[in-house]
Parts: sequence; C-alpha cells; structure tokens
Amino acid sequence: MVSNLFTTSRRWIGGLAVALLTAGHAYAQDVQVTDARVSLLPGEQPGAGYFQLYNAGDEAVILVGAESDAFENVELHVSSDQDGMAHMHAVEQVEIAPGERFAFAPKGHHLMLIGRQAALEAGDEVDVRLEFSDEQRLSVTFDVVSPAAL
Repeated sequence: MVSNLFTTSRRWIGGLAVALLTAGHAYAQDVQVTDARVSLLPGEQPGAGYFQLYNAGDEAVILVGAESDAFENVELHVSSDQDGMAHMHAVEQVEIAPGERFAFAPKGHHLMLIGRQAALEAGDEVDVRLEFSDEQRLSVTFDVVSPAAL
C-alpha cells in the first residue's frame, strides 16, 4: 500500500510539473517581444527601453512593470506633447488587446531605466523581465544602442 501511494504521488507531482511548464510555455508564445532596444544617454542619465509587444493570445494582457539587474529601477512611462511642451510621466499599466501589437517607441510609451549598475555601451545586451498583471514574467534581451540609432 505504501508503494502504491508513493507511485501515485510521483505521477501526480510529475503531471503537475508538466502542466506548470506547459502553461508558462503557452504564455510565452502568446506574448511576443520584438525589436527590443535600450537607448542610453551619456553619464548617469536615465536610459529608455523600446520594443514591440504583440499579444497573440485570445485574452488581453496587462503589462504592469519591469525589472533588470542592470538598473536600480525600471518604470513604465509615456511621453507626450501638449501645447508645444514635452511631458513625461509614469503609467501604472499598459493593456494590449488580443491580436494587437503595442509599440514602446520614442515620444511615446517606453521603459524608463534609472540608476545604471554598471557601464554599458552600444553593442552590449541587457536582460529585462517584463511583469504582467497575472504575475507572469517574460525575460527579454535588449540590445544597447546609441540614441542616434533610433
């Protein structure tokens, strides 16, 4: 009886592990990131992260944050032009509808990268973890580029 219980437990745990792994894999396929770039200004000034986020799933996804070991803080921001004046402010989240693509681009939504932890230059890569409202995380490698390359 103990042997049968052990075998049943192993099968249940194995099945759970497979289910969890495939759930994460399906999510990674539903949310796709392309053209991920980090633009850094000279010195200690903040940088900006730009990318295309595509929701290939059948439900909306909500980006609520990001983090990177390369920076003290990463925030979601949006830039706008109102009455000829440039403005920028943090946003709590960005929702992407099913089948939609959302551009994080100069003069619009972007990641604000604050407090560089090490020297970075064009040609380097930076890992950023995008965080979604359902607590899923997606690791993305961003290419470091000069502002002139945008």
